[in-house]
Parts: sequence; structure tokens; C-alpha cells
Amino acid sequence: MADQAAPTRKATPGDAVAPPCALVIFGAGGDLTKRLLMPALYNLSGSRLLSNDLTIIGVDHNENTDEGWRQNLTETMESYAKDASGEFHTDHIDEAQWGFIRDRLHFVQGDFEKDETYTSLGEHLKGNAVFYLAVAARFFGSIVDGLGKAGLLKQSDDQFRRVVIEKPFGHDLASAQALNTRILKQADESQFYRIDHFLGKETVQSMMAIRFANGIFEPLWRREYVDHVQITAAETVGVEKRGSFYEPTGALRDMVPNHMFQLLCMVAMEPPNSFDAEAVRTEKAKLAEAVKPIMPDHAVRGQYAAGVELGKDVPAYRDEPNVDPNSNTETYAALKLEIENWRWAGVPFYVRTGKRLAGRLTEIAIHFKPAPYRLFRDTAVEDVAQNVMRIRIAPEPGETTEINVKAPGPQMRLGRVENAFRYKDFFDETPNVGYETLIYDCMIGDATLFQRADNIEAGWAAVDPLLKAWKDAPVELYTAGSDGPRAAEDLLARDRRSWLPLPGETEDKSGG
Repeated sequence: MADQAAPTRKATPGDAVAPPCALVIFGAGGDLTKRLLMPALYNLSGSRLLSNDLTIIGVDHNENTDEGWRQNLTETMESYAKDASGEFHTDHIDEAQWGFIRDRLHFVQGDFEKDETYTSLGEHLKGNAVFYLAVAARFFGSIVDGLGKAGLLKQSDDQFRRVVIEKPFGHDLASAQALNTRILKQADESQFYRIDHFLGKETVQSMMAIRFANGIFEPLWRREYVDHVQITAAETVGVEKRGSFYEPTGALRDMVPNHMFQLLCMVAMEPPNSFDAEAVRTEKAKLAEAVKPIMPDHAVRGQYAAGVELGKDVPAYRDEPNVDPNSNTETYAALKLEIENWRWAGVPFYVRTGKRLAGRLTEIAIHFKPAPYRLFRDTAVEDVAQNVMRIRIAPEPGETTEINVKAPGPQMRLGRVENAFRYKDFFDETPNVGYETLIYDCMIGDATLFQRADNIEAGWAAVDPLLKAWKDAPVELYTAGSDGPRAAEDLLARDRRSWLPLPGETEDKSGG
């Protein structure tokens, strides 16, 4: 069959078609490739953002052929189309749209740690190439070494070579520094795209627009007007079949130095001079470096016990497959972060993330300082509540701002109301699994949404003391389906504050 041209759907105005390149996916048979990368490429095909000269090369140690890989991925994509609750939402697979991707799939068998794999791969490469490391973290260094040794990372004025590295990038500060040192021996920092799929979400990217494109917000976005900020990433799912990965990892390593710190940077960084990638990444790195190292008295770790989730009995973490029955791995972490700079000194940032919680929610809530009470001293008003701006990333992207108004009636009584919007009420929804923008940006060379080495290391530096302190520390159990451990409420209560409640039970198909 001849290669199909891109479908006839038009690209978004202002978006250029990506340049010709080879997308090389290490881990061609893995879950990430099937569940997220192929659906993302399918969606990009539908948006006409991919070059007709795109080639997709899968590398894996298992035996396969071009046609075998194509058939396997076709069956997987069709199965996703039948699952209405999955991350990839479509009622059917468009034949032309998928055919554009399928016809460009080629397979190379090889061991990631053997030189001949890279020699064979080099025979398939001409011109531009993006190497995507959709593999276990233990292979990151070996693959970059292999690519460098084979000369596959050499660039020229008319040819780029880029490497996309998934998380986790290290498991503590020392290992992250060692990995950075290792890969930077093979290529320049500008060639490495450390990916965090949280930054592929439209609402996260919109943070800069909300802050910097609205004159009513930015003047208030500082310690003089903000009381505190809450950042939440709550899941209803448990560890499922990921026990062997999660046991040595835990919620802190899995979520905080990467996902949660990226949300922190987006909401708290200084305005960049431009939207140039390095200008944005420099401000994010400066913010991460300003976070004080986290001490145990500013942190809570929990682990879910048996309970009820979505109306079903669910097991305790210690009863999940491939989990130590005496495990002290945390499935929940709550932290109080302090930022030592002029904008945020004295403003606490409370961060929480966990599994098997009461509802699925990813949001940033800015709590503004209350208005003076004295004006209302002779009225029936008992309290002037804080204004809260909630920027919701999932499951229903949008924003709400809670304000005080006068309730109807002869007396001055305050009532709480919300100004709110949902993205889907104003914009056409486009298919998105969170990787489309990131893959496209890597192809066009826009590193804005990718992490630089200094940003990665600053995140690990902030949590490193806590990782050491928690090494043999006990966990507080919390019932599955609850808001988390009691100690997390106490963490805020000490500051005379409280967490916003999690929503009621909602089905959650997301992973960590």
C-alpha cells in the first residue's frame, strides 16, 4: 500500500506543519507507546500537523516485523475506540487518519545495551530525528550512550537530533545529577527534552495566559494580597498493577519533584521577558531554586487502607499485587512549601497528592487575603470570607472565583457566589491525550514545556531532605475513598487554615 497523505482536515490557524523527521520510539511494544504516543500521533494526523515525510521507527528487544507492529497497534487503537471511559476518546478510528500513521511505521529489533542495535538503527536514519525514550528509567543512560557512540546525535545546520526523556529523571538529587552529567557527555543540553505530560494539558498551559494576559490578576498575584495557595492532584485509582514500580518509588518521588513542581512553577514564577523557551524555562528554574528544602514537620505521608471507592470494596495498598504486606511506601503526600523570594516570602504553598481519595481533582486554588472586617462591624455579618480562585485542570477544565455579595433582604448579609467558566462552553473540544502538543513542540524545536537540567535538580534538591527522613519512617493509614490522612488536616490547622474538600466520587482512569 502506498503511503497515505495527511487527511484533509485543516491545521489550527497559525500552526505550521512539523518539519520532516524520523520519530524513533525506544520501547515500541510498551504500554506508553500503545496507550498515549500512538493516540497522540493519530490526533496530530487529524490536525494535519505532521509532515508527509514523517517516518516512525519502533525499537524493541522482542521479535517483530513492520507489518506485525502495524497490525498490533491497529488492533490496540480499535480496542481503545470501544472504551468510552479511556484516555483516548473517539467513537471510531478514521481509516485515513490512522492509515497516515500506520503506513509510516517501521520496526527495528535490538537490545538497548548493544552497539549493533544503534548501527542497525543508523541505517534507517537520514536527516532529522527525534529519539523518544519510552522505556524504564534504568535504560535512559544506556540508550543516550549508544546513540552518542554511534554518532546518531550529531547535528548540523540543516539537521537536528533530539532526545525525549520520560520521568522519572533520577530517584533523588544525586542520581538526577549523575544522569544529567552522563547524558550531557553525548549531546548538548538543547538537544534533550525532559518531558512531563502534565505540561501537555491545555489548562496548565493556559496558566500563563490567565496570569499575564489579564491586568486584573497579575497585580494581585503576590504576598501583599495572597494568603496561601493550595495545589491538589487527587486520584481515585489505586496502584492497580504497578506495585513493583510503586514500591521503591512512592507518592513523593512519583509526583512532587516533577508534576507538582511544574504546577508550582507555572503559578508562581516571575513574568518572563518573552515566551521564548529559554526565557520561560529560566523563570521556572529560578522559582524552583527558591523553594526551601522541605523538612519532616512540614510534611505528611499516608497510605490507603481498605475501603469503598465508587461503590465498590477496594483492597488496602499492602494487599495489592507485588506490594510488601508490611510496606511503608506512601500513597499520599501533603507538604507545606515556602518560597524565598520577594514575590512570595511568607505565603505558604500547600501541596497534596494521593491515590484512592474521595474524588478525582487536579487544581490550583489561590486564596486571597480577606477584606477588612471593620466596615461591617455594625451589621449582621459574622465573617468576611476569603476570595478563592480555583483553576481546575481535571476532570472538568475551567476556573471559578468565589466572591462575597449582599444577600437579598433588608439587612446587610453576605452571601457567597461563584464566577465560573468551563473551557468546553467557550472552545471546541479537540481530541487530546496530553502528548500531542509535546510531541509537536519537540518536532518544531520549541522547548518551552520541557524541563531543563537545572529545573530538574532544583526540584530534587527541595525534596531530598524529606526523602532521607522518610526512608524508615512509618506511614499514617487512611481509608480508601476518604480525603486522606488526619495529619494532613492538622498540617493546615496549625496555620489556622484548612484544605478545600475534595469532590464526591468520580470515576478516574488516570495514572500517576
